[in-house]
Amino acid sequence: MNTVFSINGPVVKVKDTSDFFMMEMVYVGTRRLIGEVIGVNSEETTIQVYEVTTGLAPGEPVVGTGAPVSAVLGPGIISNIFDGIERPLKKIEELSGAYVSEGANVDCLDGEKKWQVTLKVKKGDVLRAGSIYAVCPETPVIEHRCMVPPNMSGEVVFAAEDGEYRVNDVVCRIKDSEGAEHELTLCHKWPIKQPRPYNKKLSIDRPLITGQRVIDTILPIAKGGTAAVPGGFGTGKTMTQHQLAKWCDADIIVYIGCGERGNEMTQVLEEFSGLIDPKTNRPLTDRTVLIANTSNMPVAAREASIYTGITIAEYYRDMGYHIAIMADSTSRWAEALREISGRLEEMPAEEGFPAYLPSRLAEFYERAGYVQSLCEAEGSVTIIGAVSPQGSDFSEPVTQNTKRFVRCFWALDKSLAYARHYPAINWNDSYSEYSDDLAEYFYKNVDRDFLPCRQRITSMLSEENKLMEIVKLIGADVLPDDQKLVIETARVIRVGFLQQNAYHKDDTYVPMDKQFRMMKTILNLYDRSREAVEKGLPFNNIIATGIFEKVIKMKYDIPNDKPKMFIDLDVEIEQTIKKAEKAHAKEGR
Repeated sequence: MNTVFSINGPVVKVKDTSDFFMMEMVYVGTRRLIGEVIGVNSEETTIQVYEVTTGLAPGEPVVGTGAPVSAVLGPGIISNIFDGIERPLKKIEELSGAYVSEGANVDCLDGEKKWQVTLKVKKGDVLRAGSIYAVCPETPVIEHRCMVPPNMSGEVVFAAEDGEYRVNDVVCRIKDSEGAEHELTLCHKWPIKQPRPYNKKLSIDRPLITGQRVIDTILPIAKGGTAAVPGGFGTGKTMTQHQLAKWCDADIIVYIGCGERGNEMTQVLEEFSGLIDPKTNRPLTDRTVLIANTSNMPVAAREASIYTGITIAEYYRDMGYHIAIMADSTSRWAEALREISGRLEEMPAEEGFPAYLPSRLAEFYERAGYVQSLCEAEGSVTIIGAVSPQGSDFSEPVTQNTKRFVRCFWALDKSLAYARHYPAINWNDSYSEYSDDLAEYFYKNVDRDFLPCRQRITSMLSEENKLMEIVKLIGADVLPDDQKLVIETARVIRVGFLQQNAYHKDDTYVPMDKQFRMMKTILNLYDRSREAVEKGLPFNNIIATGIFEKVIKMKYDIPNDKPKMFIDLDVEIEQTIKKAEKAHAKEGR
């Protein structure tokens, strides 16, 4: 029997054995702690244990399973909350109370619950990998589609009648080309570190609509894209991801709390269960999966939690759904890699992180994409990963390496957060490479002037940034009126457009049409004011009319369902400036 030779935190070694293979899942000790083989040589086998090893002693047995660490994929995942190795925390709470006990032997999915299953195949049908053979309502808003595993195909020799079945009941049997029969239940397993196959990747040309103006308009992300949300403590990473999870137009949300504080995951649970999804008028949890690996849980399981989350997302993507993953935060995951690397006595790279940190980040982010699945359905996985650089230092290794693999970078700014400007995304330090990919969508579905307006808005913000350097040196009073106009219009953009109130019914989520009309109104105000300034109207006279403040308040004053009110506001801008011009002309006589 293979036994434990040495224990160093979550790293366990077994001497003189050739019974294990790389990435194999094993049970360690008499409590059967779950582990994974991460190193094999002629002298010893190295195992990473995903549970607390307190009390584990040399000489305890180590038993291989003959299979890699895998996720169980089937109905019952949605609305559930799992730990990093896909054990349902609600079930564990029933067995062991508030704390997760070591070696808790709990099925990933409820094996007793019955699902109302409709078979989609009959005897004699030929199924290939990815074919849908049964469906059942997983939640009131998500239909679960049971698919033939990617490594299997054949002719149906048995198909059950429609009715109620448990996840492990056989509902179909197929015979492959070699004559072997395979049983199909409502679930199957898939290795979490192996990407699920698909037919082909499709072009990324549809935006993930979030209802957040700074994202949708200035820094858009596409379905199937990748984004990083870096920011120091208190800048609103978690709050930003909560808003995206609540309002983005993905079909399913996978929220991974990787090494975050327990009270933050509690907040996610409470908020999501109490929030009504505007698309379905059902609780948001009906289309949400939560994976909680909080900061007091085993460090090694943080790595597994990221892979478990992306595997679940790929599974639902293959059914034809659009998935958004919120990974909060990848920095805690990288810290887990660093700790385990140190215990393995590997040569450290920059700031003690392992040399393979970039490749691990790449493996994770490369699993995003917009694809045609094996059943020829279109689905996508969008990854939005939070990064927590110490001291808001974006030059640290995790942030810098993440920038290499994402095409959207939403840099959170501490000064904006402290000024209560949310989302606290700094438009000068952030970027999105998806704007050109999404141009045709905006042209056809929003307005042909959307991108030109966006370009003018971003140019004005950039110009304001340069002018503020001058203002810091010599003050604003010496600037000519046209430059004062740029600074004031940029303030309207910052306060009236980029800043949003998550607690206001019309401002927490803003449809694309209203975002475009807000841009048009701001630019109309600028153009009309510039014409008046060029005719000799002092800029201070325009400010005195209060029209700039009126435009700032349009985000509250104009409801999302009454876009025609923008026409009245444009008329008011025209009349207000004309009135100011006439008053100035009278003063000049």
